Order: sequence, then C-alpha cells, then structure tokens
Amino acid sequence: MMNTSADRVRTQDSGEDLTAVIGSDDAGFRARHAVLARGHGAVGDPDDPAMVQAMQLILHLPKTDPPPRSALLAAAATAVVALCLDERVGQGGIWQEPYLAWTRSHIRKVARRARGSKWHASCAARGVTAEIAGAQARALVPGPVGAVDPLIKRLQVGGTDLDHDDPGPPDPELPVLWVHTALGMTLGKAAAQVGHASMLLAAALPVDHALRWSELGFRCSVREADARQWSALAGPVVAGAAVAVRDAGFTEVEPGSMTVIAVPPRSW
Repeated sequence: MMNTSADRVRTQDSGEDLTAVIGSDDAGFRARHAVLARGHGAVGDPDDPAMVQAMQLILHLPKTDPPPRSALLAAAATAVVALCLDERVGQGGIWQEPYLAWTRSHIRKVARRARGSKWHASCAARGVTAEIAGAQARALVPGPVGAVDPLIKRLQVGGTDLDHDDPGPPDPELPVLWVHTALGMTLGKAAAQVGHASMLLAAALPVDHALRWSELGFRCSVREADARQWSALAGPVVAGAAVAVRDAGFTEVEPGSMTVIAVPPRSW
C-alpha cells in the first residue's frame, strides 16, 4: 500500500495542494469530465507538423537514489489525469484553449527526463506535478510540438531507465494500471502509456466515481502484468469493467498493441 502521507498532487509554482481545488467546484468538475469523456481526435492532426499537439511529461530522475519505477509511473499517470480535470482547463480557465486544441487532435505525449537544476527549471512551465511515494512527475499544458519551451526541448527523451521493481500488492482502494511486461517498454514509453490509461479510465468512469477519485488526489497503483495476469485481464476489458490502451505504434511497439489495462477498485 502506498504511503498516502507522502502522496500529493500540486502546482509547482505555488505548492498548492490540488486535491481540494479539483473537487471544490462540483458543476465545473462535471463539465470538465464531460469534455474528457467525449474523447480525442475528432479533428485530427494539422497539416503543419510543427502544429501537432502534444503533452510534455517530465520525469524526475535524480542521479543518486532514483525512485522505484512503479512509483514514478504512478506519479506520471496521476499528473496527467489531474491536469485533464484541473479547473484551469475548464470553462474560462487559463489553460482551456491549449487543452481543447489537444483534445481535438490525436492523443500524444512526449516523456522526458530531468534532474537537479533542469528539474527545477521544468517546474516553472505551466502544469501539474504529482508525487507518489517520493517519485515526482510533471504533466505540462499541451501545445504545438514546434513551440515547446527551449528549456523543455533540451531535456532528453530517451536515456536513463529504471529497473523493474516489485512493490507488493496494490492498494485495493485505488485504481490499478497494469503494464504489459512482455512488450519491454522503456520507462519513457511506459510513462506515456500509463498517462493515456489514467485519462481513459477517468473518461470511462461515471462522473461521481471520477469525482471520488479526484478527492483521493487521483492516486493510483502501477503494476507489471506477466503473461498469466495479462491473460486474466482480457475478460474485464471485454466486459467493460476495465479500460485498455491500444498504441498507435509510432514508437517501440507494433500498431494496435495493448500496452496498459486500467482497473478501477471493486468498491467503486
């Protein structure tokens, strides 16, 4: 079970805890959930490649004592869904326009790694930071790939990975995002995929359940699924009790590969 005293979602600019902020306006939350639930890609990508919309996802990877892989992936997933349901992407919010431009396009995320001063510099960019069991990840407000802040653009996309870890049984009160181990995804690829999964799960949940999740700070557990576990998850996906991410196949995996399965807790 994760250490809830150390798990939080916040804006790095102010250090403000977003758990209360996200759930403070019930009508506004329901409107933002409706936008998420209607899906992505209605318009598709623009003709100009520089105007393709993407969310930059920054993973904090200190050189010494890096966090467990599972905790960092959970932080990435939490940061993404928290941004998608943040009041600032809603009606009249300062992030509404770029967020909606992204939702009209295909879902794209670019995971980058940062440490030290580069991590602190990335926290000045508009976005939401999640911290899970000491692991930190920041989801930035989406925008055109040709207009990425130079400070962010210089952060490496590939490179350092983390060993697979065994954090034990997931918290039964939280959603579990099961990563398909057999695909051998890198940390960055897996981070983007669990970010997709948290979004899709929130969109598929009844709004009251999504609101309940927001009151938990959008915390989740990320676990690796071996062949037996992955096979067992197929039933809930077919039954509509779980949500699967199928990748477009631009990097690392074949098009249509099922990369992550998100399962809500039974108590919901």
